[in-house]
This record gives sequence, structure tokens and C-alpha cells, in this order.
Amino acid sequence: MRNLSLLLLVVAIARPQSGKKTTEVITEGVDIILALDISGSMQALDFKLDGKPVTRLEVAKNVVREFIGGRNNDRMGLVVFAQDAFTQCPLTLDQGVLLGFLENIKFGLAGDGTAIGTAIGLATKRLKDLKAKSRVIILLTDGRNNMGRLNPIKAAELAQKFEIKIYTIGAGTKGKAPFLVNTPLGSQYIYEQVDIDEDTLKEIARITGGQYFRAVDTEGLKQIYSQIDKMEKSEVKVKEYMEYNELVLWPLLGRLFFLVLEIILTNTRFRKIP
Repeated sequence: MRNLSLLLLVVAIARPQSGKKTTEVITEGVDIILALDISGSMQALDFKLDGKPVTRLEVAKNVVREFIGGRNNDRMGLVVFAQDAFTQCPLTLDQGVLLGFLENIKFGLAGDGTAIGTAIGLATKRLKDLKAKSRVIILLTDGRNNMGRLNPIKAAELAQKFEIKIYTIGAGTKGKAPFLVNTPLGSQYIYEQVDIDEDTLKEIARITGGQYFRAVDTEGLKQIYSQIDKMEKSEVKVKEYMEYNELVLWPLLGRLFFLVLEIILTNTRFRKIP
């Protein structure tokens, strides 16, 4: 009993404690609208995935999917455009919802043609009243503006007034690109020239403080989105709080119990008779 009481005294002197840690994450996220061209020219098969020719749109969806997965603290939305532009997914922090809408993108949803100005105008409307640390449009296209009433340069100037930055990406090889078409003799490849209006895309980026990129293959497109990801980082601060509870009372009570028990036993059952 005495040894146990001494042991508990040592434990008490060591001042045992229990506690819990609370972590508070404070983040200033970036609001991002991903604007994707889904016009007929995005069916060109000049990009590859796993060594197989696939459409430009399929590669763009694959790369954007990875981009979304790496930005947990940012709200992102999706605008698609061709002859017209519409919001495929409003700004959200729910990556699962956004990825679901991304998977549902297909040709023909917005007609045919390329309404770059309309897409920028719609994305600007989605972002202009938000109070995020940074507001960004990432616009990917493989053509030139030939639809819509809003001129792309005027749309960029409007975005600049609201301090919205636009990164523009021209996707596609230089020269003629292969398309798979149905003919009376079956499916055949034909080659057509698809011109990207790089001058306009560069000017859009310049006006808004963004940057223009050109992707001629899948790896190049991945690197572009990776570069934008590094340029538009969210600010995340982590605060940790520790809360302790003193446990010294329990070994002291235990020591007192064994001391009293020793006294009782030495004077009763284990009492020594001279």
C-alpha cells in the first residue's frame, strides 16, 4: 500500500493533463468561372489521351477536372458557349456538383458558332458583385468570335472595370486538324483549318491583367492549367487552440486512499503483536 501511494505521489508531481486541440482554418478563396468552348470545332481529334486521339473538348474536360480537384478552398462555376452562352453550373464550393455538371457537357448544348464576347459578359455578370480576394475567368476556345452581340474586347473592358482577371487559352494544333465524319462510305477522317484569333485573346488578357496561353497538345494544356493554378493561389491561415484539463487530483486521491487503507490494515487484520 505504501509503495503504491509513493508511486501515485510521483504521478501527481508529474502533473498529468488531458486536452484537446481545435483547429480553425481561415481562408480567402478565389472565385473562378471556367468558360469552355463547346462549338463544333472542338470535335477536332488533334489531342490525345492515353495515346488515343480524342476531341479537344474531351481533353479540356479531363484537364479541368484535375484543376477543380486541386482547389478545395475556392468557389468555381462553369459557363459553356458556342452560338450562345449559358451557365452550366453556378459558383459553388461543392466539387462533386461541379464535376457532375462538367461530365454532362456535350456538343450541341449551345448551338454552333463561337460567342466569346457573350461568354465573357455572362461570366462577368456572375462575378461582378462578389467580395472574393480575387475574381478570375479562365476562358478556353479554339476559334474566333463569330456569334453574339457583345464584342469580346468590349466585354473584356467591362470585366476590367469590375477588376475581374481573364486568362485566355487557345487550344488546338497549328494548321489543319482531323475530324471524323460520317460519309456514304462510312466514317472517314477529313482535315480542316481551324483558326484561333490569338490577337483578340491576347488583347482580352492584356486588358484585364491576365495572360494568354496556347496549347497544341494535351501535355501543354495540363501545364497551362497548372501554371494558372500556381498564379492564383488561395490564402489559407490555420489557427490551433489547445484546451487542457488538470488530472493531478486523481493520483492524489488514490495516494490518500492507499495511505488510509494501510493504516486500517496495519491496525486490524495485519496488526503486529509485540
